[in-house]
Amino acid sequence: MHTRALSALAILTTVAATSCTSSQPKIVDDAALRDASKSSAEWLTTARDYSETRYSPLKQIDATNVSKLGVAWSFNTNSFRGLEATPLISDGILYATANWSVVYALDARTGAQRWTWDPKVDRAQGKRACCDVVNRGVALYKGKVYVGVLDGRLAALDAKDGKVLWSVQTTDEKEAYTITGAPRVVKGKVLIGNGGAEMGVRGYVSAYDAETGKLAWRFYTVPGDPSKPFENPALEKAAKTWTGEWWKYGGGGTAWDSMAYDPEADLLYVGTGNGSPWNRDVRSPGGGDNLYLSSILALRPDTGELVWHYQTTPGDSWDYTAVQSLLLTDLTIDGRSRKVIMQAPKNGFFYVLDRLTGELISAEPYSRVTWATGVDKKTGRPMEVPVAHYQKGVVLLTPGPEGAHNWQPMSFNPTTGLVYIPVQDSSFPYSRDAQFKYAKGKWNLSVAWAPDAPPEPPAGSAPAGPAGTLVAWDPVLQKARWQIPYVGGANGGTLTTAGNLVFEGTADGRFVAYSADKGEKLWEVALGVGVMAAPSTYELDGKQYVTVLAGWGGVNLVKGTNPAAANKAEGRIWTFVLDGKKPEPVKSQPRLAPTAIPFKAALVAEGARTYAEWCAACHGTGLSSSGSIADLRYSAPATYENFPNIVIEGAYQTQGMPTFKDWLKPDQVASIRAYILSERAKLSKQ
Repeated sequence: MHTRALSALAILTTVAATSCTSSQPKIVDDAALRDASKSSAEWLTTARDYSETRYSPLKQIDATNVSKLGVAWSFNTNSFRGLEATPLISDGILYATANWSVVYALDARTGAQRWTWDPKVDRAQGKRACCDVVNRGVALYKGKVYVGVLDGRLAALDAKDGKVLWSVQTTDEKEAYTITGAPRVVKGKVLIGNGGAEMGVRGYVSAYDAETGKLAWRFYTVPGDPSKPFENPALEKAAKTWTGEWWKYGGGGTAWDSMAYDPEADLLYVGTGNGSPWNRDVRSPGGGDNLYLSSILALRPDTGELVWHYQTTPGDSWDYTAVQSLLLTDLTIDGRSRKVIMQAPKNGFFYVLDRLTGELISAEPYSRVTWATGVDKKTGRPMEVPVAHYQKGVVLLTPGPEGAHNWQPMSFNPTTGLVYIPVQDSSFPYSRDAQFKYAKGKWNLSVAWAPDAPPEPPAGSAPAGPAGTLVAWDPVLQKARWQIPYVGGANGGTLTTAGNLVFEGTADGRFVAYSADKGEKLWEVALGVGVMAAPSTYELDGKQYVTVLAGWGGVNLVKGTNPAAANKAEGRIWTFVLDGKKPEPVKSQPRLAPTAIPFKAALVAEGARTYAEWCAACHGTGLSSSGSIADLRYSAPATYENFPNIVIEGAYQTQGMPTFKDWLKPDQVASIRAYILSERAKLSKQ
């Protein structure tokens, strides 16, 4: 009896210990992040693993049964635009962000809210955001949730209840910096960049101690005032590639999105952005490559020391950032295994580099390109066409500032060997703004929109309006294996899985699954608002889920662009599972038909220039909106009547439309209105 009692007690003790252990939250530590690619059930970083592949080995949902996907749950974020984050999933909790940097923690099984944190960003900060008040997600580490806030803060929240554990201001609040990108955590340090190059700031990436929030190191991406000591030897070297008084313009080079990490090589990779102003002949009148603009940087994560760099667009004058997705993998090229880093930056060329040395392996156009004829394999430099820097007159170039690929993430499937790129085709008439005067805190492009630009693109160029294509790119052969065109706007970030699937959303509100090997459309659902965020996938209780944020631009091209429709649109987190519920049909609302509304023709030319300077970044160059924000040519007549209240008084400020009271005068607003109405009138005649 005694022996049996001891045995029973031992069994009960073991069961109790096992139960207690299973109820403990899983810790996302250095080992978990390093091995994230090996764990199929969770999604622990913004791109799932340090290599940023956005590939999941889950295959319960595959090409044979994806048509049976239905809704597991959806969650209303109470916002209707600016949803660009990829949800993270750990220990049964889903973490995501909405616009204005609001964080949500939800039950990943049911969508029930666990907690939410609103950083209470001053809505006036919207005027500092070059490209809407968006946020692309959080980072997880040792019981904390890290989020970059639009106003430049980096906050550490308790994963259990969302309470603030520490918060630091990563930027100078007097300067027009913003944060929209997702943080990363490497070796106990939280990494964050910032945006604002158009506003005249100097870019940098920072590392903070994950436990305390203390600054560990900072790497500036462009040199500062050369009369002062350089922060490190790399910047002293970079300064030799600049001329004039660039530091007075800020310089730019903001690291506002992409990063990746190779634990074996212990290298952190960071993409950098465009110059400030855009036009190199203004910021650096003697020419020069302007390091480290539009570059991929390899840094030591412990110290921020620069190991190597590769500049995709030397002397960038076109807003051809290299802040787009960075992917790490091993490829067999010419019979040799290579450790590579891959990128499809804005400039239209797909780059494959040796990630240990920065050596160029190959670069070929993945979209239409007219600004350069190719990339010289010996020098690694693009071979620009003679008129590319638009010193004289108007030059129509492809891509335009929206890029051949922008922030929407691409993904890599090791089984197919393909990279899935959300490509967009656009062009832009570049010309120097003869009236440009630098003003800190406002848009400083030194590029003019030319209403008298060539009416037709040159041979081989793209149309002015963006058109999206999902391209399955072979990085070894450097060519497209298959592609799915989407005419009428942008397409979203991608997710690929071992189930031979690629998931992608579109600006007109669809969420679609394709076969990864052939590009066959296998499933589609209409969600009512634009789906630009990249999805993620996870497994709980033996079930695989696919989740995505829908709500980009407020309204999509199907539902219309008038304010009434926008206010009814719901930005949601949608989660799908096999044999889930059939989603309710979306009630489509057609666009308002353009009709002629009187305007003063004498104001149109000035309105075109002012619109290009202040409005085009969000509402589209030449009023050809990709869907990110409303296409103003289709607004309700009441919107035009209310223009001063909207633009100057900030009637839509809570929705992300900043007030321009400190920047624009009533006569400038009137000229913008005249320009919009003139373009609307052209549509009414078509």
